[in-house]
Amino acid sequence: MIPDWKDFLRNAGAEFDELGVVHYGNPRRELSVALTGTAFADLSHYGLVSVHGEDAAEFLQAQFTNDLREVDESHSQFSGLCNAKGRLLADFRIFRHGDSYYLSLPASMTEALLSRLRMFVLRSRVNLEEASDTFVHLGVAGPDAEEELAAAAGSLPADVDEMVADHDCIVIRVPGVHPSYEIFTSVGRAAAIWDKLNVRCAPIGRDAWELQDIQAGVPVIYPQTSEAFVPQMVNLQLVDGVSFRKGCYPGQEVVARMQYLGKLKRRMYRCHVGGSRRPRPGDDIFRADDDRQSVGKVVSAAPHPDGGFELLAVIQIDSAEGGGDLHVGDGQGPALEVGHLPYPFPDE
Repeated sequence: MIPDWKDFLRNAGAEFDELGVVHYGNPRRELSVALTGTAFADLSHYGLVSVHGEDAAEFLQAQFTNDLREVDESHSQFSGLCNAKGRLLADFRIFRHGDSYYLSLPASMTEALLSRLRMFVLRSRVNLEEASDTFVHLGVAGPDAEEELAAAAGSLPADVDEMVADHDCIVIRVPGVHPSYEIFTSVGRAAAIWDKLNVRCAPIGRDAWELQDIQAGVPVIYPQTSEAFVPQMVNLQLVDGVSFRKGCYPGQEVVARMQYLGKLKRRMYRCHVGGSRRPRPGDDIFRADDDRQSVGKVVSAAPHPDGGFELLAVIQIDSAEGGGDLHVGDGQGPALEVGHLPYPFPDE
């Protein structure tokens, strides 16, 4: 985290751990605000990878699940990187600013992503760098987010994935139950936006922002789930993270075969689980009548203000939709309640 920005957040009441901002003094209230109010957050727990050079566009086009030709100064996209078996190594938002492409993903994933991409550079004229301190990264979301952020930052993108930028501020509209935006900017501009938002909106910590992503059905791959899922299992194609027309990339044949010839047996659901133990990415899900064979895995989880935890989980379709008695950890663990996502599943 940029030292001057960390000082600003500390003066604003932020409590930190090794990943970034945990909360601003009242975690339960922040979770409630995340669901019903308009909130803003520091997103320094996300890292940034920059890619630039003469061959950058051609290089990235050959690696990712989405069509990089659609990324320009006014359009970002969600995308993923697969291994040869079509399993997601990472997913991320990619945008372009100046002569660089930037990939935004959890900070715990940046080094692995860089290492993987560097394996394929060979003679390409491409530079790959860890760039997390290039910008201050903020999020703003809620029923009044559009009005409040426009007053604080100026013009905004109208549609999801669109972006507007000037010399020191990038604003991207991202998926959300309510209007949601991510901002990449300088320390001074971030502080000015923060102070304006802080009049009628509330700052929230990392868990509250993750709760919003879960509500929106946006999958986040962490180290524990890297190589666990093909893109369709985490609904990546339903959040515009996969192009089936772009051509070759690692694992493309597997992904395409699943789309056109296969029958998807697992997909991602939004769920709720009670208890006091927070599910972790990669935790197994079992049926009560068989705790030997896992029927799913947790993708991400966050506390819910009414108790328990909200989570995204990849689950066998028959088990999730067949009225089965599902549990986290083992067949006698906390009971899992399968809910709804804000986007429809395609007809089978």
